[in-house]
Amino acid sequence: MNKRTSGILLTLVPLLVFILLFLIVPFVSMLHASVTKSGEASFTLANYLEIFTNPYYYKSFENSIIISVSSTVVAIILGLFAAYSITFFNKGTQDKILVLANLTSNFAGIPLSFAFIVLLGHSGIFTILAERLDVAVLQHFNLYSWTGLILIYIYFQLPLAVMLMYPAFHGIKEQWRESAYLLGASPFTFWKKIGMPILLPSVAGTASILFANSMGAYASAYALTGSTYNLATIRIGALISGDIFAQPELGSALAVLLGLILIVAMLINEWLTRKVRRDVR
Repeated sequence: MNKRTSGILLTLVPLLVFILLFLIVPFVSMLHASVTKSGEASFTLANYLEIFTNPYYYKSFENSIIISVSSTVVAIILGLFAAYSITFFNKGTQDKILVLANLTSNFAGIPLSFAFIVLLGHSGIFTILAERLDVAVLQHFNLYSWTGLILIYIYFQLPLAVMLMYPAFHGIKEQWRESAYLLGASPFTFWKKIGMPILLPSVAGTASILFANSMGAYASAYALTGSTYNLATIRIGALISGDIFAQPELGSALAVLLGLILIVAMLINEWLTRKVRRDVR
């Protein structure tokens, strides 16, 4: 091994230590806790059995999947149109919009929930204005409901979708569009036969990231509704740090299952992406 290789490996040591301490060790600890019972050292699957036999827990996964799929689909649809619209601006304006999208995508958690409460809560600015102006739409809107949760999820999903799908539109060359139009193709035909097949791998990859992002969201939902709505991440937090009935072993089992769902979703996305790319070729 020469000095160059030794130097490269030495620079990787901090990264490897970081991965070991903050990823591998917590995962092994969580996995070990999920197959033990409080006060017992023997191996057991009682935690997983309780999750699959107790409707309260598997309902939390169902609710999380529903809200994740809903926010992902809406963010993908709106993100496609938004990303395409950005391409019509000049380069400087595009960069400014992307910086704004980057900032917005990171505006999540407790600050985001607080901002929505200030604007659309029961005593929010827009809610009071709606009452004064007799606007029926906002008067019947309840921020602390499933609709409000999905709205908040869409808010931090949409900018991320725009940033991830924006580069894909640069893969569609203007010459292809001009050639299609010269051959008599309509804009709809161009996007159906050429544009969308090229964008599909990017859409599939973005959908996977958005789904994982929303499935793992905790602070926004908890700050807005507390434990009112039964979501997987809220159940995990309640079981691990509950003041009265803390059950970290059961919370670890829920976290392992949540991780498996995300892994399966990513594998399905990888399979679909490869299939779409083969079909396009």
